[in-house]
Amino acid sequence: MKNGMNILVERTDCILYYAGPGQSNEHSTGWIGGNAPEFFDDREDLIHEGNQRYYFYLSLVHPFKSESMISIFIPEDYEEYLDNNIYPNCSIKVIEHPTSTESVRDMFTNPGLIKHAISDGEISNDEKSMDQSFLIKLGGKPRLIQNTDYYFTKLTEESFSFLFQIDEDGYPETLLQDDYSYPFSFGSLYIFAKVEMNEIQNPVAGFWQFS
Repeated sequence: MKNGMNILVERTDCILYYAGPGQSNEHSTGWIGGNAPEFFDDREDLIHEGNQRYYFYLSLVHPFKSESMISIFIPEDYEEYLDNNIYPNCSIKVIEHPTSTESVRDMFTNPGLIKHAISDGEISNDEKSMDQSFLIKLGGKPRLIQNTDYYFTKLTEESFSFLFQIDEDGYPETLLQDDYSYPFSFGSLYIFAKVEMNEIQNPVAGFWQFS
């Protein structure tokens, strides 16, 4: 893992990502809003559960495996993921899958988000990052809104480590459609994974918080 020791083991550094308007290109590593990756075109059953339907949120190219992406889906029903916000009962879906272009189909598209590209990641000192604005912070230590142990209890028991967070403080002003609310109530979503020296496995939604 390039720079993985400093980012995910010693956690002295982190990678910061930002969002900007426009299409994904060679200088982007994913997108937020818009259509889900083409990979999910024939996999509605993998995402939707009975009457509970999901919106696509974002996709990020895996920072240590360029052939993979991590995509996130959130329930259409806000109360569903408000009531189920901590692992192992967090209803946010996190799925690692082969790298895929954006679909032309809009079956998962969130009407409240305008598609923005996610920039290439920039390595930053972890301590410095705590005072910066960002869309995504990968590695280092999580910047928490509520620093309460019970968020981590089950994750720690099952040997999950912090992988990245998505912080709504880093949304561009152009990301939200008029009259739509922040999906996480101007909060942060925290993604965890099994982090080994040479591999990252089983990314999951750890919890989300807002003030």
